[in-house]
Amino acid sequence: MPVVVVTDSSCCLPSEIVEHYGIGQVPLHVAFDGTDFRENIDEIPPSLVATPGVTTAGATPADLEAAFAKALTESKGDGVVAVHMSRKLSSTWSAARVVADRYDGAVRVVDSRSVGLAVGFTVLAAAQAAARGADRDGVYEAAVREAATIEAMICVSDLDHLRASGRISAASRMLGSALSIKPILHLVDGSLALRERHRTFSKSIAKMVDAACEIAGARPVSIGVQHSDAPEAAEQVMAELLSRIPDVVTAMTTPLSPVLTVHVGTGAVGVTVGSTLTPID
Repeated sequence: MPVVVVTDSSCCLPSEIVEHYGIGQVPLHVAFDGTDFRENIDEIPPSLVATPGVTTAGATPADLEAAFAKALTESKGDGVVAVHMSRKLSSTWSAARVVADRYDGAVRVVDSRSVGLAVGFTVLAAAQAAARGADRDGVYEAAVREAATIEAMICVSDLDHLRASGRISAASRMLGSALSIKPILHLVDGSLALRERHRTFSKSIAKMVDAACEIAGARPVSIGVQHSDAPEAAEQVMAELLSRIPDVVTAMTTPLSPVLTVHVGTGAVGVTVGSTLTPID
């Protein structure tokens, strides 16, 4: 059996891809008024993500333990590679490391240094390496390589959610009180930081697309567009990217998960540029 890849629900990969590659997935959590909702397991009311007082939490050690044990059984000794969202944005990676230490090296844990579909592309790079027959170390290295080269940006309509959750402390200092501007944020060494700021959301989107095209250049790339309740805007962004980037090997558009939507608010649109992944039928 090939190495089994495990991730968390922040990866935002479509369920058919998760199933195709046999990727294990542990849920992140949304909590409100004493009720805990597990992503991809419990039905989370769409209105909940915008409700004041809603909170989020990383994967629990118990869920990680169960996922790793199941994956190890499925791998028949070949081992597990777990790819999780940035340790600077979630407690999931640190919890995964503690649990993995119980398995004497059979489980290797990757800090993707990213979030959302950037995690998903890193997971997919690992899963495709496993499908090609790479051993545990080879799968781990494939994930680390993807994580080191991937670029991710996101335009948000306001900063209130990110400020409240403490996810943009560095960017907040740079922005000061200019809360009316529409920023483009990107991931820098696992943290969200300000890339650009513009006066209108449409201008930010246009500049994000320009930046993605510049990052891609003429090399073969994988492109992802993700959004929080903005499917039409996401479709327009993807169409423009496909028309301007000459060599797109893989492309996918996905919604952000409820946990991520809690932090970025509705209306956000993001772009991920990754290395060449095997085309997915």
